[in-house]
Amino acid sequence: MNQFLFGGMPYVLLMIAIVGGIWRYRSNKYTWSSQSSQFLENKTLFFGSFPWHYGIIVVLLGHIFGIFFPSAILAWNGVPVRLYILELTALSAGFLAFFGLLALIYRRLTNTRVKALTTSWDVLVLIVLLIQVVTGLGNAILYRWGSNWYAGAAVPWIWSIFKLSPNVDYVANLPLITKAHIFNALIFIGLIPFSRLAHFVVINPYKYLIRPYQVVRWYRKGGPTPNTVQYK
Repeated sequence: MNQFLFGGMPYVLLMIAIVGGIWRYRSNKYTWSSQSSQFLENKTLFFGSFPWHYGIIVVLLGHIFGIFFPSAILAWNGVPVRLYILELTALSAGFLAFFGLLALIYRRLTNTRVKALTTSWDVLVLIVLLIQVVTGLGNAILYRWGSNWYAGAAVPWIWSIFKLSPNVDYVANLPLITKAHIFNALIFIGLIPFSRLAHFVVINPYKYLIRPYQVVRWYRKGGPTPNTVQYK
């Protein structure tokens, strides 16, 4: 089973992501968007989107850094105080993302207009993201010093996949919740071309986090109304 899940399926899901992404871009590249529903409801979106994006970006950057510089992570963790700082930072970012994701899910379920535009792909994406965040937090809470075993076990497995010589021994003995976290990340990658996750891989996808406000005005016959709303 380990050989199937962590030796074969990574290539299947990566190929689906690559081929599906190319197909979607060539067939309709204008759908590569998060399809913002901000005009439908803005307040809850604000309290969900910002914690979610800033929290998950910190977590992802940490994971990516660990892939390319695992020895630097292990060297940093060699001093207990630095290890505590890294673990607490990652855990705080994870809870921030979790809070934001719950707010976004609540918005999808309770706002009538947003719910009406929610597709089955949106529901699937939210489920996958929720599983990923929950299993990530579970790993951090139940099994301490996750940055160490990530650099020492998960990263070598990732590189074995890239080198077309998968070595599942690196992850075979990891806890079940850790395996679920890893495999769910592969499912996340496979879903990218078929959902609004596609905006995740466009050029400069995080620019909107610091972009200036957009001024939107409604006009009617006889001149502009006094309504002027600022959106991001």
